[in-house]
Amino acid sequence: MERLQSIVQLGAKELASLARDTALIGLITYAFTYAIFGPAKGASMELRNASVAIVDEDRSALSARIADALLPPYFKRPQYITADQVDTLMDAGRFTFVIDFPPRFQADVQAGLHPTVQLEIDATAMTQAGRGAGYIQTVALREIGSFLGVPPASPPVRLVTRARFNPNLLDTWFVGVAQLINNLTMLAIFLAGAAVVREREHGTLEHLLVMPLRPSEIMLAKVWSNSLVIVSASIVSLWVVVRGVLGVPIAGSVTLFAAGATVYLFATTSLGILLATMTRSMPQFGLLAFLVFLVLNMLSGGTTPLDSMPPWLQDVLFLSPTTHFVNFGLAILYRGAGIEAVWPEFLIVAGIGAICFAVALMRFRRMIVLAATG
Repeated sequence: MERLQSIVQLGAKELASLARDTALIGLITYAFTYAIFGPAKGASMELRNASVAIVDEDRSALSARIADALLPPYFKRPQYITADQVDTLMDAGRFTFVIDFPPRFQADVQAGLHPTVQLEIDATAMTQAGRGAGYIQTVALREIGSFLGVPPASPPVRLVTRARFNPNLLDTWFVGVAQLINNLTMLAIFLAGAAVVREREHGTLEHLLVMPLRPSEIMLAKVWSNSLVIVSASIVSLWVVVRGVLGVPIAGSVTLFAAGATVYLFATTSLGILLATMTRSMPQFGLLAFLVFLVLNMLSGGTTPLDSMPPWLQDVLFLSPTTHFVNFGLAILYRGAGIEAVWPEFLIVAGIGAICFAVALMRFRRMIVLAATG
């Protein structure tokens, strides 16, 4: 009981120290508010307001009809330019698409000669370039068929697509939750590790050495206090920003997600402390922690599906707690998964956390010994 009381009191000291650090409070506030809302609303992967220019060397009713069919919100109203302006305007980034209708375009279409329409694309706008080309082709074929009075061909097999969990395929739904998970991971690593580095740089680590505290108690105090702050902030953000402002429906249990996040934070805060024991200053820790977070984030499966990665890398990522957290986090929030579906990954993350904690404790104990003898 005395050990537990020491852990609680030391954790309360961590919370008081965090409350006085305005920079970290500002970082937490930003990470769970605008850092989620901004990318979800601003970095859309859908085709929206793509800029189109028309080089109409035919000036026929058919070419005008196709140009008039490129409508908002997918495209901005097309602007007519001349052929000698194409390279200059595309180099300046004025247009993403330039459609060049050749002379006698309508006459050749009516004669069945299959004329070629040139579509120039600025592929630096990668998402719009890929999707927009298909949209323009569909619009052109539809208008040509309508102009000629030819009904659209009926394929022998009709494919009916039904999108589950995100029926309108809104990027906002995906990006909002993905940002929440990414920021939770980032703060877990940085806050726990920064607490250790701050103790060493401010000289308060030596104060802890004269107290009847074990290294494991010091570590557990840092783990529970930082985890409490991050879990609380993430749940508030989930309700206020993700569900309230972005309008993302939460299909599963928020309580179950919070429980899974707590298990995950045990692993990531332990990892943050482990990284802190490998560095001597805050700048060193920041660089190392950023590289580790970048790898965990990019290879978590939240941005690129695990099935798209090499088999050997998939086997390695089985040891990453972030991979499992993304899996069960999305399953709970999107698909409404219950504990019966996610408990195996809960156990895996807890096991990875126990390993991280044990290794971090070993290095933390060594760091304390060096501080006491140095």
